[in-house]
Amino acid sequence: MKKTVQLKLTPTGEQRTALLRTLAGCNEAANFASERMRTERIASKFSLHRAVYADLKARGLAAQAAVRVIGKVADAYTTQRGAIKTGALKGKRKAKALAKPISFRPDAAQAFDDRNLSWNHGAQTISIWTTAGRIQGLPYVGSAEAAALVSEFRRGETDLIERGGKLYLMVTVDVPDQEPAIPDGFLGVDLGIVNIATTSDGANWSGGAVTLRRKKNAALRAKLQAKGTKSAKRLLKKRSGKEARFVRDINHQISKKITTEAKRTGRGIAIEDLKGIRERARLRKSQNTALHSWAFAQLGGFLAYKAAAAGVALTAVDPACTSQLCPACGTIGRQNRPNRDLFQCASCGHTGPADVIAAGNMATRAHHNFGAAINQPDAA
Repeated sequence: MKKTVQLKLTPTGEQRTALLRTLAGCNEAANFASERMRTERIASKFSLHRAVYADLKARGLAAQAAVRVIGKVADAYTTQRGAIKTGALKGKRKAKALAKPISFRPDAAQAFDDRNLSWNHGAQTISIWTTAGRIQGLPYVGSAEAAALVSEFRRGETDLIERGGKLYLMVTVDVPDQEPAIPDGFLGVDLGIVNIATTSDGANWSGGAVTLRRKKNAALRAKLQAKGTKSAKRLLKKRSGKEARFVRDINHQISKKITTEAKRTGRGIAIEDLKGIRERARLRKSQNTALHSWAFAQLGGFLAYKAAAAGVALTAVDPACTSQLCPACGTIGRQNRPNRDLFQCASCGHTGPADVIAAGNMATRAHHNFGAAINQPDAA
């Protein structure tokens, strides 16, 4: 299972300047190579290498840095062609994209590999090439978990990025999945807007704080967009990144706690099939923004990789009618939900928190599906 681990660099002022100039120099070279690739109709990475490698070296890039810049440019055009082929890029957006070469910001990420970036995991330092010479003993910081993952499972390239005035390494690690244990039942997880996630055990992560922050951010975005100055646009960009990190952190916390509880109790995790969640949900107009901006897929992805790493079985179940199904008598109907928060069976009177009931029904459904899969005879 591949994932990306973030480490923060703590350079001196002189080292920071060298790293930022390296990013700018590599991306300036990437723009040069992009222009050549477009104007000369170069179709492959190999042909681009032959065309621009010597020029990139003359611009002050070391051999391996030049190779990585060429790879970045070629990959960008491959991605663009793929988007056009699949229809993801079409119409006016396609015309606009093809009207000029692909460009790279001065602070865009730059890939490094073992030839121009080496590690001292014990001291938590790196040695990295820059256009001003190699920097030795550059410290990095990160959580104990992140440092351990990088030390043991680092694979492939590492990206240097600048974000919010700080420098980070985005490290690719490949963690072997544990063989999932046969679950003793399932922990159901119901997703929503009022409550981001609710488990069949009754654990709940409210979306109240998230909604409040989103409303404040939306009001600030509207104000800055109306202002339209350069400083307003810079602040908009900064706020956008901050909100994305806020959402990511919450999704990490939720997925970690759910996975930890499932592993502790020997259960699997049953999560609703996220396909079509935006079409299925019936919300008030005021909730539409939250629905369409919350990273449901990200939360599902975090649950998937954390479960795989912990050896916890995870299954996606059809969530149809789980919020209207009585777990006691099996009656299904909208009348069982007198309001958003309460489940009260119109037939047998069984009551409980609506989200917990839905999560419990998903757990039951996953258990039945799992049992049916185990008992199904092998095909002849």
